[in-house]
Amino acid sequence: MQTKELGNTGVKISAIALGGMPMSLSSRPPESESIKVIHRALDLGVTMIDTADSYCQDESDKHHNERLISKALSSYGDTSNVIVATKGGLMRPNGSWTRNGNPQHLRETIKISFEALGGKKPIDVWQYHAPDTDYTIEESLKPAKEAVDEGLIRFVGVSNFSVEQIKRAREVVDIVSVQNQYNPWYRQPEFDGVLEYCEKEKLTFLPWSPLGGSRRVGNLEDIKAIATLSQEKGVSVYCIVLAWLRAKSPVVVPIPGASKVSSIEDSVRAVDVQLSDEDVAKIDSATAS
Repeated sequence: MQTKELGNTGVKISAIALGGMPMSLSSRPPESESIKVIHRALDLGVTMIDTADSYCQDESDKHHNERLISKALSSYGDTSNVIVATKGGLMRPNGSWTRNGNPQHLRETIKISFEALGGKKPIDVWQYHAPDTDYTIEESLKPAKEAVDEGLIRFVGVSNFSVEQIKRAREVVDIVSVQNQYNPWYRQPEFDGVLEYCEKEKLTFLPWSPLGGSRRVGNLEDIKAIATLSQEKGVSVYCIVLAWLRAKSPVVVPIPGASKVSSIEDSVRAVDVQLSDEDVAKIDSATAS
């Protein structure tokens, strides 16, 4: 497995990460199957797993994915090189998604995440899930800075942030990563300055929903440039998309979700897929909005 540096930390992470969300939503597989997926990812050299306190069915199920990942890691063996990146700041009332940047809520959920992930070492990466307009970024990130100082968090990242918001966040606490939506249907990071800023500042960029999410992933075959490259290179359309994202910038580390062993096995193959500048340009042209 190829590796990348996490921000400017000196810590190495796998070039493809595992997104844990599909293992904890309403359509989640049996726990035993999810643990097999996580173990297989580790077998394949994946050393970064992305989760969140809100990867669950609803508020009564909060922190489900964190506890699942912790259980899988504790039953695997040596996982000292595995980085688990979690998030806080979204709520799941009745299964919906709402933002909550209340500093007191974030203090509490950081502590619960710490325990859910084992409670024996700092959270590797804690990310503020999305800015809440009811609170300033400075107010909402103060608990993260406190948690770093207290030894509950090792590194901090942000998600769904603009360049200006990232800059404000960095005035409060060191930021190592940015997780924004990025896929063939949503290429905003290329045009809003976020990807360029991450390159300049050497922040890891984690594209969420890299394959378009459950609503669009099945439509990748319909994008002719992607389908053609898939046939030419003998890999899935999913591999082509992940390779395209990786080719976009050296700071990009895709986090494809998986709820089946076959899915993470396929995603990891993208590390060995080489796209030429011409290949990338063809996909760019086919997905231009």
